Amino acid sequence: MTVKAFNSDAPLDERRVIVRRSGDQVEMVELPWGLKPGETGARPCTVVHGEGRTFPNHRCLVPATEFRHRSNGKDYSFRLANGDWFYFAGIWRPATRDWPEAYAIITIESNGDIAPYHDRQMAVLRRNERMGWLDAMRPEADILCPLPAGSSRVSRFHHARDQSMLAF
Repeated sequence: MTVKAFNSDAPLDERRVIVRRSGDQVEMVELPWGLKPGETGARPCTVVHGEGRTFPNHRCLVPATEFRHRSNGKDYSFRLANGDWFYFAGIWRPATRDWPEAYAIITIESNGDIAPYHDRQMAVLRRNERMGWLDAMRPEADILCPLPAGSSRVSRFHHARDQSMLAF
């Protein structure tokens, strides 16, 4: 599986691989980010607050190596301090007549590493927690919680600059 950085400013039509249950099987499918909004003309729902909510079905995992976020005009990269890749806890919804099958990411209160940049964060699950979320084996309040401070490595992210091709 190819795992890549997740940019919180990604366009809504960006498709990503998610992991979900399909009957007794686990499958990977590529879906767009953003659930159907509640009001006509409103922006699609890309994140869902996790506190005080239950998600009994349509759970998914969004694999990532890092996530990027803009704060105070600067771009930052957040990775696990141990360098491992991880998952975001998410939900997906089936297609309707007027909206494609899509997913959103669960957000929670930020941990000590992310709080200086934003008051909320996407719910990060380590790889050993993936089935606990996917199979609803643990209550939401037990799994949708911030990682301990020091779990993330934060750095400034600099966009790669295009280099002109040299003519010979």
